[in-house]
Amino acid sequence: MIIDQPALVALAPPAAFLLAAGIAFAGPARRPRLAPALSQFAALAAIGGALYTIFLLFQAGPGTSPLIGGGGIGISERLDAVSVTMLLLVSFVGWVVVRYSATYMDGEARQGPFTGWLCLTLGTVLMLVSAGNLFQLVLAWIGTSLFLHRLLLFYPDRAAAQRAGRKKFVSARIGDAALLAAAVLLAKAYGTSDLGTILHAAASGIAPSGTVAAAILIAFAACLKSAQFPTHGWLTEVMETPTPVSALLHAGVINAGGFLAVRFADVMLLSPGALAVLVVIGGFTALFGGLVMLTQPAVKTSLAWSTVGQMGFMILECGLALFPLALLHIVAHSLYKAHSFLISGGAVESVAAFRRPGAVAIPDAGAVARAFAIAIAIYAGIGLAFGFHHKSPQAIALGAILIFGVAYLIAQGLADHAPEALTRRTATYALITSVSYFVLQKLAVFATAGTLPPAPEPGPLQWAMIAVAVGSFGGAAIVQSMFPLWAYHPAASGLRVHLSNGFYANAVFDRLLSGWNTRKTA
Repeated sequence: MIIDQPALVALAPPAAFLLAAGIAFAGPARRPRLAPALSQFAALAAIGGALYTIFLLFQAGPGTSPLIGGGGIGISERLDAVSVTMLLLVSFVGWVVVRYSATYMDGEARQGPFTGWLCLTLGTVLMLVSAGNLFQLVLAWIGTSLFLHRLLLFYPDRAAAQRAGRKKFVSARIGDAALLAAAVLLAKAYGTSDLGTILHAAASGIAPSGTVAAAILIAFAACLKSAQFPTHGWLTEVMETPTPVSALLHAGVINAGGFLAVRFADVMLLSPGALAVLVVIGGFTALFGGLVMLTQPAVKTSLAWSTVGQMGFMILECGLALFPLALLHIVAHSLYKAHSFLISGGAVESVAAFRRPGAVAIPDAGAVARAFAIAIAIYAGIGLAFGFHHKSPQAIALGAILIFGVAYLIAQGLADHAPEALTRRTATYALITSVSYFVLQKLAVFATAGTLPPAPEPGPLQWAMIAVAVGSFGGAAIVQSMFPLWAYHPAASGLRVHLSNGFYANAVFDRLLSGWNTRKTA
């Protein structure tokens, strides 16, 4: 068995996590001495390996082919802009989580097994993002889900954990079957399971029979993995798990759906219908999750609904064929959400100390209208300075959707009783957001050039999807800006209750699965 340098670099971190897991399972269950330290060492080794793969890519030079590593016995590793970005991200988030877990779980009766399942999850995620062939990717995909399931049921006697675990288990197995079927179709269509060969052929426009069906199945698997509506309920109910698991899930594993769509970007472009499905499902989930989040009283539950909305937006980006921006979104969301969950307890204390929750100022309809006009003017001005003619219509539309969120901040600054400092601050946020969008977009496109395809010229279906997305998010931003005005109005009290319960879509899913029966999920 011959293992070359790229494969060794990519396989060493998962191997270190597997070793740490074995020691954790073999050691004492309470306060193991070696397992926490070894898991942190494995995470640091993974960070070092990811940094070295970046060095290898820079050494190879821009525009070169991805580095392909062979590890023998059918194992291959694909190291390109996507995989090295994900390797570094997963390694860093994993290091933060295992360090936090060492203190958070100290004294727990089953700290050893917890550390073991955590290391197994991180190891398989690393194998997933660097997989070089279809079936290695599918095995890592399934393994990640199964190991995470054990973490989600760390407290198996809790009824809510059992119910969430049941729904997640069913959704994940359906997604696994979809991805396996897609892998079989792609291997049969292109005559190989090598991921690089398939993506290169798809980028050349070669679409044998079965490719479109495979793209639809990949889209289906990505939606299930990223908890898209209506299978989102389990993600909002996993608060019974330890906080490190919540951070790992919301900052890492839940992004696997977006990663899958990004990894198979060239295949997805062969099926405009599959992309349209991603736009519709992702866009609706983003709007739905964002609105429900506004009604949640608990910090961790609000963060969970925020993740639902963010995953929807990421799927929307993939549907618009903005794959470099979707990859950027994965990185930004992972770092933000890991930080948010790990400080969630401190956030509660902070709000309690200030005793001033909610918006600082409540804008009226006139302030909202002026805010949107100002935000669009800022976006147009900065866009012209950067050059709109270099941007795809999809990227311009996405920027408009993002600036709608900035309009919400500007509206607070324009409210009648808003302090002058708030007005200046929101205007500054609008400028920074617009500039950051164009700068980061350029960096993402540059970094992934030759790995991820550019957005194609939209056809009639794509133009319709763009129009629906911009209009829907614009309307939702107006509703969000005026939320303090209508949410507590007597006429809207019933709507607010229904919205806070997610219009009971999760309850319907429970009934379909007989989820009220909280027997332990194996």
